Amino acid sequence: MIEQAQVGLPTPMASTLRIVDLSLGQMLWSRRSVFLGLLVGGPVVLALAIRVLTTPELTSGIRVTGVQVDGASLFGVMIWLLYIRFVVPVLGIFYGTALIADEVDDKTITYLFTRPIPRDAVLMGKYLAYLICTTLLVLPSVVLVYFFVIPVNGGHIGEAFPSLVVDLGVIAVGLAAYGSVFALIGARLRRPLVVGLVFAFGWEPAVLLFPGYLKRLTVGYYLQGLVPHTMPQDSTLSAWMQMFTDTPTLAASLGSLVLLTLGSLWLAGRVVDRREYVLEQ
Repeated sequence: MIEQAQVGLPTPMASTLRIVDLSLGQMLWSRRSVFLGLLVGGPVVLALAIRVLTTPELTSGIRVTGVQVDGASLFGVMIWLLYIRFVVPVLGIFYGTALIADEVDDKTITYLFTRPIPRDAVLMGKYLAYLICTTLLVLPSVVLVYFFVIPVNGGHIGEAFPSLVVDLGVIAVGLAAYGSVFALIGARLRRPLVVGLVFAFGWEPAVLLFPGYLKRLTVGYYLQGLVPHTMPQDSTLSAWMQMFTDTPTLAASLGSLVLLTLGSLWLAGRVVDRREYVLEQ
């Protein structure tokens, strides 16, 4: 009895950190990370091409629909269209849905659950590992795009640096929100990848185009509310975003995304804690 009391069980925090340490290396060196690393490299290649092709002789600058676009505005367009609307959801889908589903498919879920670690700590540890892994993939890509694009048409790197910091924060919030939602989908459904793709690239784009309350059931709606606050008021993207008349306020967007993230993680933890995972032979 005395020996058992001395050994004890690990605390939830210690259990979570143990799973983080176990999962992080697997995520960083998996084939999925190699593919998604190439994915986030796409915007970098595009930004480099823009930088090379935009020479000082092109005094008229880059024009979009007849409007001259400077480096800061172009960077904002790339952040919104390439990262927030595509890269971030894809990372959330391919990593978030796999947090539990991969363990089930590989028939290793029982080994995790037989350890003296709470089931919800397993989910939380793998989720934190996902955040670290995706952050290491995405944020360096964004920084490289920034340094390639901002100097275009006389832009100054130092002047736009505060917007870069805010954009990195928005992307991190998006990764956290999408990851929690798809973690819940992956814990609850048998084919979560298909459902995740339909949700991110079918349901969300469709309901965001129409008035009504259904758009409040999407992550993109609240991320959309953060974007105008990160862009210069005279930028092309800021004017383009005015087409979305029903955008939530900054406070409402941040509050909703925090509640969505925490609520999805709590529900996912409940599902993992209560569900009986029967492995197929």
